[in-house]
Amino acid sequence: MTEPNRAHVLDTLREAVATTAGSAVAALAFGIDDVDRRLGANGMDGAGLHEITAASPTLGDDAAATLFVAGLAARFAAAAGAHVAWALTRFDLYAPGLEQAGLPAAKLLYLQGQNDTMALALAEDSLREGSFAAVVTEVKSADRTATRRLQLAAADGRTPMLLLRRWARSRRDPLESPSAAMTRWRIGCAPSARLPAPGVGRACWSVELVRQRNGHPFSLVLEACDDTGRLALPAAPRHRAAAAGGAASQAA
Repeated sequence: MTEPNRAHVLDTLREAVATTAGSAVAALAFGIDDVDRRLGANGMDGAGLHEITAASPTLGDDAAATLFVAGLAARFAAAAGAHVAWALTRFDLYAPGLEQAGLPAAKLLYLQGQNDTMALALAEDSLREGSFAAVVTEVKSADRTATRRLQLAAADGRTPMLLLRRWARSRRDPLESPSAAMTRWRIGCAPSARLPAPGVGRACWSVELVRQRNGHPFSLVLEACDDTGRLALPAAPRHRAAAAGGAASQAA
């Protein structure tokens, strides 16, 4: 067997082992039947790589994708009772926004690298260390080799890896490139449900699962994360009216 073929076989075997090891870790369910029943693991694999990107390079969609990641990390942290490592190249996160998605600063350890390569290396080391509830890394570039390493490290450390793919100046969709991720998500802003009275309702997101192992892609419109990191299906109009009426009667 030639050396390139040997390397390919070894990489394939490692990926298979990583997938098997990841399946032994409890998946994090969304608590939304329309989502969980469509996921191959009935939730987010707790020892796998998950990629998330904004639906477009706009600030609104970028914020939605970041808060989606923060909500997932918050729920992994609550389930494990541990901290979240967040690796980045530029410290531009808005802490109050993350806290509104359930992820307070007290639960975060920030790791800043000089470039994407260093941020990915920090994430890999954090995964293999195995003491974090989840590891988040935001980069503009990560090739298949980098994602394969993260998937293997997530399985070795039995820790979920949330890779936030930022749009680069080229404006190419970050999910165009091949990846070893278990799931790949695209998150964008969606119109909020109309309220029965004037006011600001809960934000809504378009949540698209672009690819997953052992399952099919799908897309839904969901209400944004609450202060525990949970998403929700938009309430039916009559339920929103009833809730508003109940709040008015309590105020009276």
